[in-house]
Amino acid sequence: MATPFTMEWRLITNGEEKRVQEDDDIFEITFEGYKLFPVDETVNVMRKPGSNQQGAAKVLKLVFENRQTICRYQLLSLHSVN
Repeated sequence: MATPFTMEWRLITNGEEKRVQEDDDIFEITFEGYKLFPVDETVNVMRKPGSNQQGAAKVLKLVFENRQTICRYQLLSLHSVN
């Protein structure tokens, strides 16, 4: 049986991101299922689906395991702190 995946062009965090490196604004988030993001490209960061853009990030690394995607990204800009 094939495992489905989706191609994403924005990071929707739902507030579940974790900071892993403070100096360089590196964050990590785990998604259920397999999601493919453009690596080394700028993507929009949103808190919830349909919300306004919260900032911009560059995807640094993707790990696919146990039907989950672990995405590490660098926050490049932030439009609001809320």
